[in-house]
Amino acid sequence: MSDEELIDPLAHDDDVLVETALRPTNLTEFVGQQRAQEQLSVALRSAISRGAAADHMLMSGPAGLGKTTLATITAKELGVPLRVTSGPTITHAGDLAAVLTSLNNGEVLFIDEIHRTAKPALEMLYLAMEDFRVDVMVGKGPGATAVPLEIAPFTLVGATTKSGLLPAPLRDRFGLTVHLDFYEVAELKQIILRSAALLHLTIDDLGASEIASRSRGTPRIANRLLRRVRDWSMVNSTGAIDLLSAKAALDLYEIDPAGLDRLDRAVLLALVNQFGGGPVGLSTLATAVGEEMTTISEVVEPYLVRQGLMGRTARGRVATELGYRVVGGTAPNRDIQLRFHGENG
Repeated sequence: MSDEELIDPLAHDDDVLVETALRPTNLTEFVGQQRAQEQLSVALRSAISRGAAADHMLMSGPAGLGKTTLATITAKELGVPLRVTSGPTITHAGDLAAVLTSLNNGEVLFIDEIHRTAKPALEMLYLAMEDFRVDVMVGKGPGATAVPLEIAPFTLVGATTKSGLLPAPLRDRFGLTVHLDFYEVAELKQIILRSAALLHLTIDDLGASEIASRSRGTPRIANRLLRRVRDWSMVNSTGAIDLLSAKAALDLYEIDPAGLDRLDRAVLLALVNQFGGGPVGLSTLATAVGEEMTTISEVVEPYLVRQGLMGRTARGRVATELGYRVVGGTAPNRDIQLRFHGENG
């Protein structure tokens, strides 16, 4: 199957398949994260020249910025297979041992959400990363013995959105830590134009810029919004995407010019109208909008804080003056938005 067949929107309308097909396949195609690209390129070129497995790598940063893509590129640049698993699926040391002992020389093992790996498996990983060996327990009770098994040299690529949750002994065993940050609008525009070309869509610069400006600095969101605008344009227009069609489609899906969606605005409105701008605890705020605390803390809050719409204090969350303005209100006390500076509640 050719690349064009893979991403033909008329033949395959599955968003997961399309998202995978839109991923860059090498560092030349990868847009943004210039420092991370340079660090990764040096590590890979060095490993290739030495004819050895590359150093273990930790990819950290918010979801949707390209950690999985860079892991895939790493394996491709090294010319080796990529084994993929995730932390939540590794619940026992034996699960990890089975994966590690099946690796061939130089292969790349990618563990997504590595911070959610079970503790016994992480402890096995320490020895595997450093000495390329695992100790497998044979027997039970007092007669149990540890049998050391040599494993082939490999490269571990771990991805995490919460590097602070990783045990220090594990972090120390990564030879390279690559941190990914949110993208600029101009970079997202490049990604959207590339994706539109792969999807055989007609889009102008203004339409691409409008989608990019509402994408929360995240390529995954940019590609998802592009597909939603495509849908709107195919149903309501000629199928071509321009500024007017992009605005109309994104307004329909409740993505405002600041990139806020329905839940973002609900949180801000609750903070301003129900709690007088705060401070208010995270659990109370989550209950007020009918969402889980983890959704608010991991999905909504980082973007609102980064945009200067919400602050975190030792006493709880507060709305900033800009946050008030976004929801059409006026801050009752201008000092409220200043208190969160220097505080980390």
